[in-house]
Amino acid sequence: MRILIVEDDTILSHHLKTQLSQLGNQVQVAGTASEGLFFAQNYPNDIAIIDLGLPDSDGISLIKEIRSKEIRMPILILTARSNWQDKVQGLDAGADDYLVKPFQKEEIVARLNALVRRSSGFVKPEIVAGGITVDLLAKAVSVDGEPMELTAFEYDLLEYLMRHSRQVVSKQRLLDVLYEDQEGDPNTIEVMISRLRKKFTKHGIDNPISTIRGQGYIFELSTK
Repeated sequence: MRILIVEDDTILSHHLKTQLSQLGNQVQVAGTASEGLFFAQNYPNDIAIIDLGLPDSDGISLIKEIRSKEIRMPILILTARSNWQDKVQGLDAGADDYLVKPFQKEEIVARLNALVRRSSGFVKPEIVAGGITVDLLAKAVSVDGEPMELTAFEYDLLEYLMRHSRQVVSKQRLLDVLYEDQEGDPNTIEVMISRLRKKFTKHGIDNPISTIRGQGYIFELSTK
């Protein structure tokens, strides 16, 4: 998963990022509401964890702003406030769930997985297009039931393109998917797209990824 954490407690955000990254997630951290809104608008995220107490604004206002931009990723509230009014206010603002501090790592991981599964609309967390199946939990791809061997970067590219099937995705957006806030070489995308195409051909699948000159790439098959 690609997780956005908006939390001004640097110790807590560091621990969360470390723990969630160790589970194979890509984690972006923001310390203020304005920074969180920037990452929510400009980076691909599967889910956000937002603290209610932020230095430049409150988490409720940030959630409302995110929803006003029609950003539909699930949002999990972190709060030190145990009264029910704050929880209801957060949910009414557009959050999907809340967790009261302190909490256990296992609980936040379970909440995140449940929210992503629910938002994806899958009974089983997978994406299917033609004979291609992406298992989102195992991070594995199969073609007509046969495993397709991919590198971690190849998998991330394919998953993102299939999540946004029939949409043109720019090369810069794909670089953001792979490298987050680090600088990546645009030629890397071309190389990995070429390798994906060859692997699909090897598995008997006509190339499902088209190049739109000057704009990016598109996964042509409809997903379900």
